Amino acid sequence: MKPTDFSKSLTDFLGLYLPGEKGVSPNTIAAYKDTFILFLGFINTKYSIDAGKLTLQSINQQCVITFLDWLESERRCSVSTRNARMAALHSFFRYLQYRHPVQMHEWQRILSIPFKKTGKPTISYICIEGIKLLLTQPDQQSAKGQRDLALLSLMYDSAARVQEMIDLVPSSIGFNKPYTIKLFGKGSKGRIVPLMENQVSLLKNYMTHNRLLEPYAAMHPLFSNGRHEKLTRMGITLILKKYVKKAVTIDPSLFPKTVTPHIIRHSKAMHLLQAGVNIVYIRDFLGHTSVSTTEIYARADSRMKREALERAYVDVNQKSAEDAAWLKNAELLEWLKGLK
Repeated sequence: MKPTDFSKSLTDFLGLYLPGEKGVSPNTIAAYKDTFILFLGFINTKYSIDAGKLTLQSINQQCVITFLDWLESERRCSVSTRNARMAALHSFFRYLQYRHPVQMHEWQRILSIPFKKTGKPTISYICIEGIKLLLTQPDQQSAKGQRDLALLSLMYDSAARVQEMIDLVPSSIGFNKPYTIKLFGKGSKGRIVPLMENQVSLLKNYMTHNRLLEPYAAMHPLFSNGRHEKLTRMGITLILKKYVKKAVTIDPSLFPKTVTPHIIRHSKAMHLLQAGVNIVYIRDFLGHTSVSTTEIYARADSRMKREALERAYVDVNQKSAEDAAWLKNAELLEWLKGLK
């Protein structure tokens, strides 16, 4: 079968342009691939065009809009997921402007499709008492329990994203004081995060039992499954849910309705904020590019808002000696009443 201009363009976009010219991370490329798998499946179902026969001429603005609407109506995707899929499509059609300028007008029509507005995200997090209860659940008499405790406690202490946890290797940890761990976040950006002594002791114990402190294991996965393969997103999520389920039976009031690995990250950020850590330091700790991203935690902390309002309320209602003297000054009061 002769390759089409669409197949050639998509292959070059995903295989050459994104990793080579743009330097996009493997995780982003994987997300873009998922978008096009969905898009090709939709085109086949909706328009009866096989993926191998799809041409650039077959694609237009209305086709893309119908696909985005299908994501929401048929697949029940959220607006944020819809916008993420559209970001992948936009990137591809921006690329096509330079590779296939003959259809520039149609590519620009597709690029003019606006992103949908989303409501400001609400932050769910676990209180400190909940985190403590969660970390008492793994059975320290078993190898799996030791791994799970080391994993969950490190996920909290470092506020790592789930992919950052997956990619960790023993050489990521600095065992010389001050103890640190190196995480690689979005766009393969690295950051150094401090570790507390108790956390390091826990890690050393786990790594010693699994021979992960040996020089030959420096680049092995820090956390692996029974087949010695690095854990997946789903694997870490299942581990977390297993212990949340146990902890909830003890005190359900300490946990939000849904707990995901990212909520552990949110929890650490909120606890740092509540402890009075400057938001700029929290930004660097989390690996955010802009402090405006980190400000969602300040907006979400209702306790801090309440305390600030209570302080303000007390301040404005306190009467000073000058206030009392002013109220007793009959001449001044009469002068004020006479103002026109």
